[in-house]
Amino acid sequence: MPNEEMFSLFRDIKVIGEYKDPEIAVKLKQMKDPEVFGGAEADITLEGKRGGLIEDWFNPPWKYASHKFGYIAPQKSDFNQPQIIQYTGAVKPDRTLRNARINIRLDRLHIEKYPGGGTHNVLVTFAARNQIAETQESVSFSQTYRVNEGQSAGIVGYPIFIGLNVGSQGVAFECSTVNVKNEEDQAILSALESSPFKSGLKLLTTAQPAIAPFTEITLGVVKLMAQRYENVAVQKFYLGLDFDQAALGASLVEGNYIAVQADDEINWSEWVYKPDMGAIVKKEDDSATLSYNYVIFRVSRYEE
Repeated sequence: MPNEEMFSLFRDIKVIGEYKDPEIAVKLKQMKDPEVFGGAEADITLEGKRGGLIEDWFNPPWKYASHKFGYIAPQKSDFNQPQIIQYTGAVKPDRTLRNARINIRLDRLHIEKYPGGGTHNVLVTFAARNQIAETQESVSFSQTYRVNEGQSAGIVGYPIFIGLNVGSQGVAFECSTVNVKNEEDQAILSALESSPFKSGLKLLTTAQPAIAPFTEITLGVVKLMAQRYENVAVQKFYLGLDFDQAALGASLVEGNYIAVQADDEINWSEWVYKPDMGAIVKKEDDSATLSYNYVIFRVSRYEE
C-alpha cells in the first residue's frame, strides 16, 4: 500500500473542520451563511451565537474533519430486502483483484448541511495511484454537482476511474469536496459539465503521457478553488484498500464503500440500506435516515 504521506495529493487542502472558530466566522461571513450571518444579523460575531440562538450550530455535519467508513456487499438475491452495512475492516478481501483492473463509480453524494446554505455547487475530486508494471502514476478526476441542502445529487453510477490498475498490495483513494460559492468560479466549473468529462477517466495498462499534466491541472484547480474567497473545502478523506483483512484496516472487494463525515463512531449494525427507499436508515426505524454528509462509491471488476 502506498505510504499515505507520500501519496496524499490533498495534503495542502484545509477543510473547514480544521479551522479555528475565528477563522470559521470569517469564512461563513464570506459565504453569507443564512443561519449565522443572514438578514439583520449580518454583522454578528461567532461568539454571539454561543447563547443558543442557533441551538445546533456548533455541531453541524460539516464541522468534523474526520470520516467513518462502511461497506455494502453487492446484492445477489432478494433485491428488495434490507442490506447490511459492515465496517470496512470486517470484510473479507477479494484476493483475485490483486494486480487486476477495477472501475470506480460514484453512487451517492449526500449533503446534509454545508456552509453557505441553499443549493450548493460541489466540486468533487477523486485521486488514486494507477499501478503500471513497476511504476505508479497519480490520476485524478473532478466533477461538479448541484445539490440542495438535505438532499443527494441526482447521480447513480457516475464513472470516475475506468480500468484502474490495482497493485499487488492493493489500491488507495483520496476524495475531496469543495463548496463553490464564488460566481466567477462557478462559471469556470461549468467546463467540467461538458461531454469530455462525463465519461470518467479511462486508464490503460501502459503509461499515458497525457495523464500527468491532466492530473496537475485538475489538482491545481481544486486547490485554487478551496482557497478562493467565498469557497471552502468541506470533506477530505483517504482510504487504503488492501488484502490483509486487518481489524482496523479496509479490505479491497467489489461493492459499495461509504465515507461519512463524522467524529463519533458509527455502529453500522444499527443501520441498513433499503433498496426500495434508496436510502440508509435505522434498522428499527426506517424514518430515521443517515443525517451526515457522505459519499458512496462503488468498486467493480473491469471487463473489456
